[in-house]
Amino acid sequence: MPDIIQLLPDHVANQIAAGEVVQRPASVVKELLENAIDAGATDIKLIIKEAGKNLIQVIDNGKGMTDTDARLSFERHATSKIRKAEDLFDLHTKGFRGEALASIAAIAQVEMKTKTEEAELGTQIKIDGGDFISQENVSASAGTSISVKNLFFNIPARRNFLKSNTIETRHIVNEFQLVSLAHPQITFSMYHNENDVYNLLESNLRQRIVSVFGKKTNEKLVPINETTDVVTVTGFVAKPEFAKKKRGEQFFFVNDRFIKNSYLNHAVTSAFESLLTQGSYPSYFLYLTVPTKSIDINIHPTKTEVKFEDEKTIYAILRSTIKHSLGQYNVAPVLDFERQSSFDTPYDFKGKPVGTPQIQVDPDFNPFKTESTSTSTSSSSSSPSRSHSYKPSLNTESWEGLYAGLETQDISIEQPTEPDTLFSDGQSQDTTHGGSTYQIHKKYIVSSIKSGIVYINQHLAHQRILYEEFLQNITVKDAMSQQLLFPLDISFNKSDIVLIKEIQDDLISVGFDFGDFTEDSVNIIGIPVNTSESQIVIILEQLLEDIKNDVPDSSYSQHDVMAKSLAKSLAIKTGTHLDQKEQEKLVDELFSCKQPDVSPFGKTTFITVTLNDIDKQFNR
Repeated sequence: MPDIIQLLPDHVANQIAAGEVVQRPASVVKELLENAIDAGATDIKLIIKEAGKNLIQVIDNGKGMTDTDARLSFERHATSKIRKAEDLFDLHTKGFRGEALASIAAIAQVEMKTKTEEAELGTQIKIDGGDFISQENVSASAGTSISVKNLFFNIPARRNFLKSNTIETRHIVNEFQLVSLAHPQITFSMYHNENDVYNLLESNLRQRIVSVFGKKTNEKLVPINETTDVVTVTGFVAKPEFAKKKRGEQFFFVNDRFIKNSYLNHAVTSAFESLLTQGSYPSYFLYLTVPTKSIDINIHPTKTEVKFEDEKTIYAILRSTIKHSLGQYNVAPVLDFERQSSFDTPYDFKGKPVGTPQIQVDPDFNPFKTESTSTSTSSSSSSPSRSHSYKPSLNTESWEGLYAGLETQDISIEQPTEPDTLFSDGQSQDTTHGGSTYQIHKKYIVSSIKSGIVYINQHLAHQRILYEEFLQNITVKDAMSQQLLFPLDISFNKSDIVLIKEIQDDLISVGFDFGDFTEDSVNIIGIPVNTSESQIVIILEQLLEDIKNDVPDSSYSQHDVMAKSLAKSLAIKTGTHLDQKEQEKLVDELFSCKQPDVSPFGKTTFITVTLNDIDKQFNR
């Protein structure tokens, strides 16, 4: 039998490795930014065109590379970060596998210029789809500039799987934010299609958070600071009143590296116990510093998951630190065992002399007197110390007078007429209620139909009604808008502002009306009819989150996501009382929909029980 195992060519192996390292343009951005940080740069520029599909360029003022290092940097598993396997548990850099540049060069056209501080000339290297093109000496500034052009040009299938420019740009912005938040001491700038997106100057952590997420973020932040032998915790949490309906602004950094950890997230959530309403999530920016030998970073290709040596202890420290800070800054109530306010002297008695309490006694009080005597005494006395209990008279001599005239009074007791119709004779069972409806437990609406009974879930049914209405407004006609007497200014981060501008026309179609936009706020002067002002922030936050998660590729799907999100936010909630007219209106509108049997999210809106099914229950 002939041998069937063979070594893959280098260019094929690099393309396979690229599939793990480079999933989308944002992956390239992350790797290049982290390389610039490891190079000791203090000023990093990111330039992208067409969401990174045509160009991703990172320029830094780091220490640069010699001509030999520049050439070796594109070889697989070539790195300056580690020397032996033990170094994996003592990492102080971002990248360490040596696969990033080799993987990127295998699926794009790469050009790199680099120069050390001591060298007179720099080095320029060009690689096209993994093929080495040229290396020459050129004039360059100290540091490194890497340009990645036409990503996935030699793998059309991978390029076709990329999302729309809007979605890919959003992923790039997210990666840029994560890196810039982890390193506030570095100046970062970002340009997309020659437009400024971010210009973040060197600052402290609080200033960096405010620069990324808007000026009004400053008032929301509660500082966190705790140092122990196991972990050092710094950063900020947002006050409970600024909790959001989405998990977007939740950031964990371990040794300046962004991570995802549901276990530690639970520690933060439990610290906010009883301070948040149901369905709300706290925002936090937490930085954990642990000994490098106590964590394992090399368990995930993107290095966003780490293993802690003593995770339970870190959980307890994190939870108690946040609870302490919330109490220290008067955000949450705390117990003070040194002083009780109940011991304070009331304001009205401050400075007044304290007199001896006076005791008053009733010299005529005799506990052995008869009941009639005590009753007469109590009725004749006006002292507030007497008993005020009422005892009815037991005199029954004239009891007949209690019923005098009763036979002449017109006594009428209002009886419900509806149940009588259930047993009325000579009427068809199909038309007993004349189409009337009933609400059960403020959740379901019951109505009679020709074949039996229909049970309608009022929340899901209203979702279907609103969904078709919003979808029609977005695609066919504009909805009515109610103008606000006092316009609303709502704060968002820059990436959310960009997204709102993209869907502004669609929001206008469903009833929103906008004033001026700033870098971190939106002015709303009109809202959809039957929508309260208190709902607007929740609706927009939920809408933005839904659009980000559903990552629509076409204008139609984006309209669909928007209509679904608005319907979910504005639908009648379970527990809402509906009067008779509201019930009947909801039923009529549901069965006027194109697809009344399911909600926009595929859940059943109503079920029917036939007369045969009911008869079977009684004949068992």
